Amino acid sequence: MNRFVAAAFACVLAVPALAEGDAAKGEKGFNKCKSCHMIETPAGETIVKGGKTGPNLYGVVGRTAGTYEGFKYGDSVIAAGEKGLVWDEESFVAFTQDPKGFLKTYLDDTAAKSKMTFKLKSGGEDVFAYLQSVVAE
Repeated sequence: MNRFVAAAFACVLAVPALAEGDAAKGEKGFNKCKSCHMIETPAGETIVKGGKTGPNLYGVVGRTAGTYEGFKYGDSVIAAGEKGLVWDEESFVAFTQDPKGFLKTYLDDTAAKSKMTFKLKSGGEDVFAYLQSVVAE
């Protein structure tokens, strides 16, 4: 019986955690993001037509920072990814609230910079939940 409990617990840990935000609110909140970011599947299906100043955010949940193929990231985001930054809810929300400040803290580098200057004052959890939901569909 103990093996069964251990196996069940291991399965629960293997399942990605669902975001705590509200995906419906996040869909509306993403309107602030789409001036710079699009959401497009690898097959080329456009979910949200948006700008190309920022990387495509399809599949950003669980992605290593600075690794979307074909996008030219700043050095600090690349360094954060090389240091192990993977976009989970906590890191995504903190980054969107203050991109430059987040990178300075994460990298312990006062010279760290971010190309993203917009700060999402609230609703980051909702936007994260929305981004997670479009991949799960």
